[in-house]
Amino acid sequence: ELRADKDVVLAAVSNDGSMLHCASQNLRADKGVVLAALSNDGCALQYASNDLRAHKDVVLAAVSSKGCALEFASDELRADKDVALAAVSSEGCALEFASDELCADKDVALAAASNDGSMLQFASDELR
Repeated sequence: ELRADKDVVLAAVSNDGSMLHCASQNLRADKGVVLAALSNDGCALQYASNDLRAHKDVVLAAVSSKGCALEFASDELRADKDVALAAVSSEGCALEFASDELCADKDVALAAASNDGSMLQFASDELR
């Protein structure tokens, strides 16, 4: 089956990262395949295995190109300051998907506001 053929899937996701949704479960768990998909579509993270959605390097690759991909990261990484900063620096809207603790973090909120001032709506009440 082509969905399980690594060469075919790599060619597809290298052209369109969202094609990761067509890959077999095994290839959705393959770090190289997922990183190839993320290189042109950070939101392809939603199709990666749960293990890779909890892998910091993989999530950083996703949010660096598409901050709002933070939505698809594990809860643990949504609460990681390095990941959140990378996400909101890419797209201020990513603040919506950061943990409550990080929405109350001045550095994270400032980075989001610098990117898109309207994102302060997702900052904690104390910071607004």
